[in-house]
Amino acid sequence: MKKVLSLFMIIALLFSVAACSSDEKASTDSKKENVTISYASWSLGTEKEQNLERLMIKAFEKKYPNIKVKIDESITAADWNGTLAAAASAGKMPDVFALPQIPSSLSNDWLMDITKMTEKDKDFANIPEAVRESATYNDKVYAVPFAQHFLGYLVNKDLFNEANLDYPEFGFSLEEYTKSIKEVTNINKGVAGTNHAFSVTDWYPAAANPDMGWFTVQDGQYSLDSKEFIAGANLAKEITTNNYAYESLPDDLKANFKGENPEEVWMNGQVAVKWDGTWGVPSLVEKGTFDFDFIGLPGGRTGVTNDFVGISKTSKHAEEAFLFSKWMSFGKEGFMKRMEIAEKEGKALNTLPVNADPEILEEYFAINEVPGIKTAYDNLDNAVVEPVKTVPGYVDARWEAPTGVKVGEEANAKVAVILDNVIKGNLKIEDYAKQLDQLADQKSKEASEALKDK
Repeated sequence: MKKVLSLFMIIALLFSVAACSSDEKASTDSKKENVTISYASWSLGTEKEQNLERLMIKAFEKKYPNIKVKIDESITAADWNGTLAAAASAGKMPDVFALPQIPSSLSNDWLMDITKMTEKDKDFANIPEAVRESATYNDKVYAVPFAQHFLGYLVNKDLFNEANLDYPEFGFSLEEYTKSIKEVTNINKGVAGTNHAFSVTDWYPAAANPDMGWFTVQDGQYSLDSKEFIAGANLAKEITTNNYAYESLPDDLKANFKGENPEEVWMNGQVAVKWDGTWGVPSLVEKGTFDFDFIGLPGGRTGVTNDFVGISKTSKHAEEAFLFSKWMSFGKEGFMKRMEIAEKEGKALNTLPVNADPEILEEYFAINEVPGIKTAYDNLDNAVVEPVKTVPGYVDARWEAPTGVKVGEEANAKVAVILDNVIKGNLKIEDYAKQLDQLADQKSKEASEALKDK
């Protein structure tokens, strides 16, 4: 009898402890602080549109009812850095904000060191190492990899088939790239080999030499006086000056094409090989009228570009801001929800997975309709990372730095003006390559030095 009573007493005690634990948990949940975090991004569209990003925000607020997300409309795409700077001066920085370039935001002292939040996060560990490293400066993580896109070429298979030509496929060579563009071009019949050649100087060196990076940059050093860069610039000039590219055609030849702008001409099926990012694929899947594929870059390489968000150094709700950033980007639960919403609401997926979790990838490629994108993902070890948002000094080295060279009416032309005039056939790259290389290395050194104390 005593044993039976003891058993009942134990059971009663267990229920009592469970009830207390349940009450404590309910009490803790009810006491969670109600928090509002602000968010600025150029990818939100309008309230009326309710694009996928806004639907993801609503799903986050439903998942975490104590956290509200307020969209900061004061940060505008017309002057993103300028309006961020104004907000910083006024002490009104958004908690989470999209980053045009990490180095400039870091030098402006806008970014919170989020290393401790990321180092034990299992989802963050599933981000490819190269991407994690691109958000790391002086061994500290300052940005959240938010979205991933591929850069490369899309091919209109129909135009090649109609011309009885083999269309280029993933892994095509530099020689095949040049040959296919030339052979398929028929301006009189409204067929352009490519849309433009202005990106050739960016990707060509890495396609010609696996030891080179985008625009030749590798470990902060440029090689703009190399044979690879010079060959790329001259190929771009050849494509442009020989009328193989639609966008650089004179107006009388553009009259052979249908469309008010280059994108319409492509969508009308009159460009054979188009330079683009994978962000353009959803529209093509939805509205395209021809058979196409993504073929990346010559040499079986793919350009990879990531979007990043930062958490303000002055944020009072860092943990909630990180949780939100994770949900919208690399978090497994968030990305699975993104795919679910996209399918349910008929929205196009606007990013490739940042998280390489097998379950995410299986689900993503089950609904992705472009074989070449899967091939590119399977060959990410051979990818080349576009450095615009991550490499200190790159924007100056590639576009903005004044050269001291007179071009037309510009007494002190910027790097971009020099390169554009080379590609248009007005200047010779051989005359400027050494100077551009020295200038790029100088800007890289200056920008890196400025970040050493961060």
